[in-house]
Amino acid sequence: MSTVVIREARTEDAEEVAGVHVRSWQAAYRGLIDQVVLDGLSVAERADGWRRIFADPLPTSLGTLVAVRDDRVVGWASLGSGRDPDGLSDGEVYGIYADPSAWSTGAGHALLVAAEQHIADAGHDRAYLWVLDGNERADAFYARHGWVEDGAIKIEERPQFTLREHRRVKLLSP
Repeated sequence: MSTVVIREARTEDAEEVAGVHVRSWQAAYRGLIDQVVLDGLSVAERADGWRRIFADPLPTSLGTLVAVRDDRVVGWASLGSGRDPDGLSDGEVYGIYADPSAWSTGAGHALLVAAEQHIADAGHDRAYLWVLDGNERADAFYARHGWVEDGAIKIEERPQFTLREHRRVKLLSP
């Protein structure tokens, strides 16, 4: 298997980032989010959204990293300063996904390590991320990387569904 390269995302990556986004949601969230919602996810719509994000990032954004293997985007991580009122001084991994075909190949590990380093380099001693309740695969992955649950819960109402998430945190400096 070839090496994974981590680099900053570019506008021309939007379609591939969107494809990873949709496929990972459809695989990881099966049984956790209504299947009708998952089946209705659109790569084209997500790609438009990613183009807007790349063109006009959040003021808190530290960017989006992509994992590339054999000239193909196989994962991405979006990160920045914390957006939650009790985590404003922390860094945050806004989202991190690997294509299901890249699960257990090291792509997610490389992305998470790079995201942690970017957040630490930006001056944050601690970072957090949110995990969909019931996503045992993700919880195990984050636990292996030293991210621990801190008891915080977030409920996000979306037009067709509700996301219930729990927070994991990690100290980035000794």
